[in-house]
Amino acid sequence: MPAFKAPAPGFAVRFSPFHENRLLAAASQHFGLVGNGHLLVLDLAAGGPGAAPAPVFSFPTSDALFDCAWSESHESLCAAASGDGSVRLFDAALPPAQNPVRLLREHARREVHGLDWNPVRRDAFVSASWDDTLKLWSPDRPASVRTFRGHEYCVYAAAWSARHPDVFASASGDRTARVWDVRDPAPTLVIPAHDHEVLSLDWDKYDPSILATASVDKSIRVWDVRSPRAPLAQLAGHGYAVKRVRFSPHRQGMIMSCSYDMTVCMWDYRAEDALLARYAHHTEFVAGIDMSVLVEGLLASAGWDEMIYVWPFGTDPRAV
Repeated sequence: MPAFKAPAPGFAVRFSPFHENRLLAAASQHFGLVGNGHLLVLDLAAGGPGAAPAPVFSFPTSDALFDCAWSESHESLCAAASGDGSVRLFDAALPPAQNPVRLLREHARREVHGLDWNPVRRDAFVSASWDDTLKLWSPDRPASVRTFRGHEYCVYAAAWSARHPDVFASASGDRTARVWDVRDPAPTLVIPAHDHEVLSLDWDKYDPSILATASVDKSIRVWDVRSPRAPLAQLAGHGYAVKRVRFSPHRQGMIMSCSYDMTVCMWDYRAEDALLARYAHHTEFVAGIDMSVLVEGLLASAGWDEMIYVWPFGTDPRAV
């Protein structure tokens, strides 16, 4: 599938949980340092076979966008994490003049860097901020439901458990990953996951006890939260910081990662030779990745080279 040229460096991509040909993307001018952001919804089949994805929704924002997430209960609703400390809700079925449909400002004007929508309960999402906190939100409420404190530095990412409706985890510059229950404002588990900042994490979609973390130390570590004194596996192969990590929704043990080394890697953490594939199709830092829930093996990536790629696992992302 031909690549899509975004209006600015890409920071995040998310496949729709409702439509197999819809992809959400967040992009920001000047690498997110200054300037505007752009939220895009791409139709992967708009031009027919062999055609590049086409935007069906495009909304410029006054500040950078660092992450995005689809609603799990409303097919056109999505959220974006902004550099001005806000979380913005958009309805892609409405014209730009009626968006955003909600503007949530509680993160003390520090960057909101991560978002994740609850895939089990489906009526809530969590935001992660450089103000060292996380917040639980309901799209129907004008204020957050709860604030979670405990991290000692910027919180870069959050990820809901695929099995437990009240459990999520967070990744922070304080070098820890923390597990939370929404009924308790304090973390239920603190994992000293890496010796450097933890940038991303994700839960295994098949085993609710398995968590993967990605770090500035160039590695991915896989943990069993029932026995977190040492990682189950350590995946080394990236040349610079690992920006994001995702577990496959279709293949147990498979992990997708992207890095400032400009590559995307596929792993099986249970295998002796864990590295399954390395893709070097971007020419700048790769900041966003995702795997489709609806189409097995369909991958997406977004980079600071302003390119968004969608391709089946095992093929060349640059092949038309």
